[in-house]
Amino acid sequence: MTRALSASLLSLGFLLSACAAEQTGGETAATELASGDYKARAPLPDYFDCVRNAGGVLIASHRGGPAPGYAENALKTMQYGFDKGITVFEIDVAESRDGVLFLMHDRSLGRTTTGRGAVADTDWSEISQLRLVDNDAQMTEAAPPRLSDVLLWAKTMGAIVELDRKPTTSFRNIISNVRAAEAEDHVIMISYNDREAEEIARLAPDLMMTASARGGRDIAALEVAGVDPTRLVAWTGTREPDAAAWDRNAREGVESAFGTLGRRGERLDDVYIADGDLSEYQRLVEDGLVLLATDEPYLVAEALDADDRALEVCGR
Repeated sequence: MTRALSASLLSLGFLLSACAAEQTGGETAATELASGDYKARAPLPDYFDCVRNAGGVLIASHRGGPAPGYAENALKTMQYGFDKGITVFEIDVAESRDGVLFLMHDRSLGRTTTGRGAVADTDWSEISQLRLVDNDAQMTEAAPPRLSDVLLWAKTMGAIVELDRKPTTSFRNIISNVRAAEAEDHVIMISYNDREAEEIARLAPDLMMTASARGGRDIAALEVAGVDPTRLVAWTGTREPDAAAWDRNAREGVESAFGTLGRRGERLDDVYIADGDLSEYQRLVEDGLVLLATDEPYLVAEALDADDRALEVCGR
């Protein structure tokens, strides 16, 4: 899938400033830009309704969409994906010893950066000087970005970020960053169980979230726990597509999410891509899936037309 040339040119100015921000620990704030060729989208709950009703799909890049030369959980990587037409990015939020929220998946720094040691034992002044490495262990120019800078980027570009809380931080602290950036309409909180969903709903009932649900009974239980169904995306796992559950959720006005991501060699991404026939992804869309989380966002975006339809009909 390709984005209009003018949209690519539009994002270039921000990308240059974002790269500079990464290299200095994310100190440079985003600047406001015009919206480009695609119309401005509706508020996030209405936007998801539009995508579902249009038969579209949103592709969510797992860990921001790493690629050769582009590290996971990096602002430069997300800009790379955005320029290819991807608008949803699943990212991981950690917290430094001195209380700065930034993007990092692991408890330790060794796998994804040039540093060593535990995230919780390291101050931001040290973390901000590190460089991220890509999945081939090659050092990039990108530094770990602060969550606040990513949220400003999402607002500027019209992107959506799914925020996956890591053990070093809290939902309360993440939501505080979202409020400070006024990025509520660009954020989906991720929950892993009903207790977490209830906590998110109590702290921020206006935010979108993902929570496990496979039909009206699950959605009703979440509603009792304080979750607004109009702000819910129903997570349905990573093992087997469940078209019946997606239909049940849709009847309740709730969009469904599914992941083909996971451990290399075991994930459905590898199964679907192995024979060179990517029709399985199209089948997911035909069966009613609205949000597809994948480790292969660029291949999936090229294979599908439904993501283009989502942007053209519903905006970005």
